Amino acid sequence: MYDRKRDYMDIRTLYYFATIAEELNITKAAEKLCMSQPPLSSQIKSLEEELDTVLFIRGKRHLQLTESGKLLYRHAKEILSLVNKTSEEIRSMGKGMRGKIAIGLVEGSAPNIAAEWIEQFLVNYENVEFSIIDGNSDELIQKLRSGLIDMAVVTSPCDNTLLNSFKVGQEKMTAFMSKDNPLADLHGNTIDLAELKDKPLIVPTREATNIMIYKWFKEIKSEPKIVCKMDNYLDVAALAGRNIGISIFPKTSYILNQHIVAKEIVNPERYIEYLFVWLKNKPLSLLDEAFIDHVKALSGNDNKK
Repeated sequence: MYDRKRDYMDIRTLYYFATIAEELNITKAAEKLCMSQPPLSSQIKSLEEELDTVLFIRGKRHLQLTESGKLLYRHAKEILSLVNKTSEEIRSMGKGMRGKIAIGLVEGSAPNIAAEWIEQFLVNYENVEFSIIDGNSDELIQKLRSGLIDMAVVTSPCDNTLLNSFKVGQEKMTAFMSKDNPLADLHGNTIDLAELKDKPLIVPTREATNIMIYKWFKEIKSEPKIVCKMDNYLDVAALAGRNIGISIFPKTSYILNQHIVAKEIVNPERYIEYLFVWLKNKPLSLLDEAFIDHVKALSGNDNKK
């Protein structure tokens, strides 16, 4: 039941608290907020009294968040993010859709896939700005959780308890090898997975991809002989070219290199899927929702949630 006599924290107080929680120093936080230290300390003391808890452990030079403080900080960031998005939407009403979309893209085909979405979206919403961040799938999912990006294109699989997702493309997995490797002389541009048994392999770092590769080899009653894991596609050619191992990566990893031979893995063909993802249970701006609907329509997922 609503209690009119009780004080409730306001947005400004939450902003003050979040700033102190990030700086862990009252003096630095006050400087950042362009205010003096005594009233800021008073605000936090009042907040602690209101919540009947201690939010910070006071040290000689630095503060430390208590468990209550950590919980409040986590929710404060969510609330402040929602307030900022709401303010931006209200200010933009009547002026056409505008704002910034932060999207993460994994290496491979993701940039090419996303380029089409962005090109067509900007035809209808010319006042929108895109911020694009690169990274591997695990890094991008972490950036989603921390709020640095709003959505991403990652490789499958993903945690469906944490993320909304739908498929936006797939790509053939390919074996990259030195031209001096005996397998490079095999006829054609394909190679049976069985030919890679007991061969030193270079694979992506992502654990989920490793599990997928182990399952492939289990089908042929074998185990992959992994000698190196890496993320950067540019490094794939360097190591494979030195005949350190055969790299198993998406086809777009191939960079024209006279020392490298690329063969698509077959019997059966092996693919990796690209998924468009965003966090579940996180409020979206109207702009984010419009872009997600746009991507769904272009990828044939407009009837899926």
